[in-house]
Amino acid sequence: MGNQDTIKVGITQGDINGIGYEVIIKTLMEPHMIEMCTPIIYGSPKVAAYHRKALNVDNLSFNHIRNANEAHSKRVNIINCIDDNVRVELGKSTREAGESSFNALDAACTDLEQGLIDVVVTAPINKDNIQSEHFNFPGHTEYLAQRFKTNNYVMLMVSETMKMGVVTTHMPLSEVAKNITKEAILSKLRIISHSLQQDFSITKPRIAVFGLNPHAGDNGLLGNEEIDIILPAILQAKKEGIIALGPYPADGFFGSEDYRKFDAILAMYHDQGLIPFKMASFEHGVNYTAGLPIIRTSPAHGTAYSIAGEDKASPESFRQAMYLAVDIFKNRLIHEEISKNPLKTYNVNPNQVDESVNFEEDDDQN
Repeated sequence: MGNQDTIKVGITQGDINGIGYEVIIKTLMEPHMIEMCTPIIYGSPKVAAYHRKALNVDNLSFNHIRNANEAHSKRVNIINCIDDNVRVELGKSTREAGESSFNALDAACTDLEQGLIDVVVTAPINKDNIQSEHFNFPGHTEYLAQRFKTNNYVMLMVSETMKMGVVTTHMPLSEVAKNITKEAILSKLRIISHSLQQDFSITKPRIAVFGLNPHAGDNGLLGNEEIDIILPAILQAKKEGIIALGPYPADGFFGSEDYRKFDAILAMYHDQGLIPFKMASFEHGVNYTAGLPIIRTSPAHGTAYSIAGEDKASPESFRQAMYLAVDIFKNRLIHEEISKNPLKTYNVNPNQVDESVNFEEDDDQN
């Protein structure tokens, strides 16, 4: 870790015409943020100053640096990643804004690869204007997975209320059913279970799994995916020591508040999981990409062009994304330490009499 051992958080500017800079500025104006980490914005001092002026903020200054090594641990650092002639056009999707958001993301990823920053928090991009020969992905998640050479990952939406993963992410609904396979579900369950242990310090995580069809198929009346695919995946996961339960009908699961009994939920497709998540946690939800070798979080909202520059955006989700990235970084360090030196646990043999209890040694693999 860099300067004075504070965690270096790379922040990508996202779309310069959206609310990205607004939520970044509002979050970093809080004094304890600088105490918690060393923020490094990948973006543009010029664009940052434009947004700061639009918000009438005069008590936040940016420390202009050329690279992450120069970051000051008690300042808000910013690295210029874009052409100085770029124009901010609030609330508009422009090709320039797309290019600028990609350049910032690319620069942050390069520094992440080289260990110059510890984690990255991404402000929202416009998934349409960012498309180019360099970026041909449905979103950040898929780009980062390819960049960091990971085929197995999960978009995990995180809040205090729930952690929601999905088997299929950004695809048309007409494609979903054929992409729900036993292997796909198993892969996501393995990643979520491992992430809950490594990233969230939950020793024996419980995961609820949804059905695909209404009423989880009603014993085959409304579809066979639950019987043929989802249940076999759950049973295999249990054999591997993963505590997975279900398949549950999604509507009743939330209606009865069963979600409070689980550490995470695995939904089958995007809206099945994200509608209830955003209803419960839109203001403070965080998007986390589980399964990557690097740590990346982002707010759960988009560019919000309709309110850009109007000082109406809540920084809560972005703030929580910052907290979560730092927490996960610390949890991974602890997990690594524990995994290197697993504590020996002892099983008491119930057949022995009290006076001479026999302790059998057993290396705990958790």
